[in-house]
Amino acid sequence: MVVVMSILITGASGLLGSKMAEKAASVGYKVYSGYFMHKPNYGFPIRFDIRNRTAVEKAFKIASPEIVVHTVALTDVDKCEMDKELAWNINVEGTRNLVDLCKQRGVFLIYISTDYVFKGDKGMYKETDEPEPINYYGLTKLKGEEEVIDKLNEFCIARPSVIYGIKPLSGKSNFALWVIEKLRKNESINVVMDQWVSPTLNTNLADMLLEVLERRLTGIYHLAGATRMNRYEFAKLIAEEFNLNHELIRPIAMCELKWKASRPKDSSLDVSKAMKNLYNKPLQIKDAVRKLKEELIIKYVLESGSNMNNSCTSK
Repeated sequence: MVVVMSILITGASGLLGSKMAEKAASVGYKVYSGYFMHKPNYGFPIRFDIRNRTAVEKAFKIASPEIVVHTVALTDVDKCEMDKELAWNINVEGTRNLVDLCKQRGVFLIYISTDYVFKGDKGMYKETDEPEPINYYGLTKLKGEEEVIDKLNEFCIARPSVIYGIKPLSGKSNFALWVIEKLRKNESINVVMDQWVSPTLNTNLADMLLEVLERRLTGIYHLAGATRMNRYEFAKLIAEEFNLNHELIRPIAMCELKWKASRPKDSSLDVSKAMKNLYNKPLQIKDAVRKLKEELIIKYVLESGSNMNNSCTSK
């Protein structure tokens, strides 16, 4: 008798959660796709609000998960700064509700954190470096990490950086798609040249996370792209790969932008631990952007074919 493992994924209609649900379902896991607004395509959808303890308990009763992958967060950095109560309720209280249920039921938890837990004064941060967030978003994600570490024995904290990929069900864009969309319209864009990150393709991250849950790897892992670069360099690379006009990209300094919240200047992550321990390695940026292009082409072909079939049927 084959035993199918049950996985509950929060935020399963988001950029990472949707890809994670797709990957896990494709290899035979019983996936329960948690969502709040946009119903996911993969697995068994469960609508619940992680801020509501009773709703979380009901979701756990339905899914009986052996593993929880927690991708939900309020990630809008400026919104977190302006509405701290909302940020705290989602990123800390919501995480606490999940952690408590995982503790009660002996569930392995994968918590998706962020590079923004670091100050950003040196870059290439290792898992052993001391977090020191400089904005409220980073603070709430760090407090979420502390909830996990303080209460659970079986967990993995994964820190990515600037996640990008093809658009999720929620319709939310990301840096790479924004660059592509603007340049295809021949619109000029301003991109900071003095902020260094480790851009992370959602597909690559989902592959690494799938390995983490299959092998039950514990502790903290920096699961980001393998290349440190500034956002301006990243935008130019995207333009080059997609044959778009890179001259439309205007380099600016961070101080020129009217952000509500401070941003770390260099929150790039050292991924040597993942490189050493995982079979699914962090991708170099050129390989990752090339893969993004392939995925967008496949998506376009599938959608075009679907539209053609619908047109033929309607006639």
